[in-house]
Amino acid sequence: MGEVDYKLLIVDDHAHNLYTLRTLIEKHLRATVLEASSGREAIDLTLSHRDIDLIILDVQMPEMDGFQTASLLKRRRRSRDIPIIFLTAAFKAEEFQQRGFAVGAVDYLLKPIDDNLLINKISTYFRLIEKERSLNRELEIKVAERTAELAEARQYLANIIAHMGEALLVLTPEGEIKITNPAACRMLGYAESDLLGLSIGDVFEEEEDAEAGAFMGTWLEALIRTGALAKIDARFIASDGRRVPILFSRTAIKDTDGTITDIICIAKDMSGYRRIHDDAVMEANGTTTSETTMGADHDE
Repeated sequence: MGEVDYKLLIVDDHAHNLYTLRTLIEKHLRATVLEASSGREAIDLTLSHRDIDLIILDVQMPEMDGFQTASLLKRRRRSRDIPIIFLTAAFKAEEFQQRGFAVGAVDYLLKPIDDNLLINKISTYFRLIEKERSLNRELEIKVAERTAELAEARQYLANIIAHMGEALLVLTPEGEIKITNPAACRMLGYAESDLLGLSIGDVFEEEEDAEAGAFMGTWLEALIRTGALAKIDARFIASDGRRVPILFSRTAIKDTDGTITDIICIAKDMSGYRRIHDDAVMEANGTTTSETTMGADHDE
């Protein structure tokens, strides 16, 4: 069986049978053999040894027989997945077989035991166990690799967010700030811990409705309907009450059912810029209302 060690529990109320089984197994297989002379002792051993790979269990035992023992083993989380091979006298095989499979046995061996058959059956289960171990190891490696990739991707995204020049606010559908970035904290004059949990209305006012702070007003209905709004001119309300002019965009993130899960807001600080009105240009474009553009401040 190579260099791999297995742990096997043999259960029989006759000491001679235990000795014979142990001797045979240790002669042909690389395995650690545990012995139990009763069902209760077998259950106790599975509690103290968490790495048992296989149980060979005699059916006919006093007080707690093999069926009762197997039933209890299968009810316990720690032992329920350990395969059980029943030992039974040949003349009882048909009578016991159905009951054994009903309580979770995977196989039967008949007494008197055929040495070669016993070793072949145990070897087969050990090979299956090793295959499962190998698959689990491969899965663990893949999970570790994927976890590392995700951690790297999260760190990459976190670096981008941390170094953004624009303020980032991610809101709940109710308008509560759940994620922010250093640029937003600097722009608003808040520590991150103080900014998180605030309502967007606490730090934002729209140009057209400064008194009402209409962030969660009419625009939200449009956002829910369309999923996004174009950039607008607005103001942040800093922690000291200053109004910070911003160019602001907001986008809704929806789940597969179309329900908004997050609102992403990005704001550019427009301090140092002022508006330039040019009606002539607007008229040339066929527009009746004055369009606002942004230009750098300069001395008149």
